[in-house]
Amino acid sequence: MLEPVGGRDSRGEADGTTMDGTAAKTGTARKRGAGARAASASEAARKAAPQKPAPLSRRVPFARQVADLLRDQIIRGTLPPGARIVERSLCQSLDVSRTPLREALKLLEAEGLVEISQNKGARIMSFTPQEAERLFEVIAGLESLAAELAAQRMGADELAQLDDLHARMCAHYDRQEKDPYFKLNTLIHDAVVRASDNPILIATHASLMLRARRGRYMAIIDPFRWEESVGEHAALMDALHARDAEAARRVWRRHLIRTGETVSAVLEAAGIADAEGDEAGGPA
Repeated sequence: MLEPVGGRDSRGEADGTTMDGTAAKTGTARKRGAGARAASASEAARKAAPQKPAPLSRRVPFARQVADLLRDQIIRGTLPPGARIVERSLCQSLDVSRTPLREALKLLEAEGLVEISQNKGARIMSFTPQEAERLFEVIAGLESLAAELAAQRMGADELAQLDDLHARMCAHYDRQEKDPYFKLNTLIHDAVVRASDNPILIATHASLMLRARRGRYMAIIDPFRWEESVGEHAALMDALHARDAEAARRVWRRHLIRTGETVSAVLEAAGIADAEGDEAGGPA
């Protein structure tokens, strides 16, 4: 049985599920309701208006800045999976020529976020429900191992910094501020991985995170999953303070598996066929 760890935060109570029939029943109930929640959540996300980007700086190569802007829009779903990239419209909205835009697209292609075809141009790489679950199975294995090692190896200063990040993240959750919440959430996940003090694990994790971050942002579109996720973060903090490596591993593995399940449900509700007909950047 996986017991809730410590008593630092009432949000951590969500992690006290059993490993037997109770967990199975809970998982079945969650899957039953996930489709309806995901449908309304994905529709809300598709209707969200993108923010106009700030002017580009001349101190940093334009291609790198454009890649950063497009990557951010891909992660947040402003540029949805399967969408065709219309260069002329993006050049106008970003106020750049086609040369830095095409260089940026090549960078994103190398990261696995964009697919470039000589005949069809560039498209945002599709992210199927099955791919989401399989990706997060791997991420869950890596990050749960990182949490286990972090509970044994991280110093007091690292733990204090993590406490600060967690408190700030929870404040954004209380105000329902998705973007600043997501930034701190990402910092926490990365900090736990670094605290493992395992260079091979850190490098392997970094190579997978560009696609996984897109999934994490999709997951918090679901209000139920967002609330549940905050409870899992609180439970991890309890485990780290208790130096309970096994509890940290189990809590964090469950956290990432649940995220993968939620992302899969959001993608399934949105429909892959819908994304194939979209165009990123507007009409040509």
